[in-house]
Amino acid sequence: MAANPPKDDPSVELMLRLRDGNEAAFDQIVERWQSSLINFFYRSLKSYEQSEDLTQMVFVRVYRAAPKYEPRAKFSTYLFQIARRLLINEYRRSQAKPLESWDPADLHAISSDREDRRYSELEEAFEQVLHKLPEKQRTAILLLKQQELSYQEIANVMEANESAVKTWIFRARQFLKQELKDLV
Repeated sequence: MAANPPKDDPSVELMLRLRDGNEAAFDQIVERWQSSLINFFYRSLKSYEQSEDLTQMVFVRVYRAAPKYEPRAKFSTYLFQIARRLLINEYRRSQAKPLESWDPADLHAISSDREDRRYSELEEAFEQVLHKLPEKQRTAILLLKQQELSYQEIANVMEANESAVKTWIFRARQFLKQELKDLV
């Protein structure tokens, strides 16, 4: 991780206030990051309920770690490192269980409007293809596109070097292009 945390990261400031005992700072952290975490988990798990549960677990870990928190990187890097570890644990746990069947119609209400329907089809196809990616490629591309982290930040989150991250993202993009070429 970086030796000097960014000085203009408001979430780092909130975490430092939480570390110093300001409980209201924790509420602000939750408010600021809750939807990003839910979206991150949802893209991988396809379950809003599981995404909310894992998001809550991330915040529990953040709260418990607050007394020892030392900013070494952007807060998003710290937060998504925790989220990624929980996601990997969830994958391991779910592999021991049979997969639940789901109906894509439950996920998206298809509009009668042709454009909305086309968008829904593309989104659904993207989601299905995304799940075919290996975990590292999927996580890297989601952190890049959805959370807008830099390659270095993704490397920190994934505990890898920047070169590996670039390779994962390149391979993910190539795979997604190939799989979705007929739909675009």
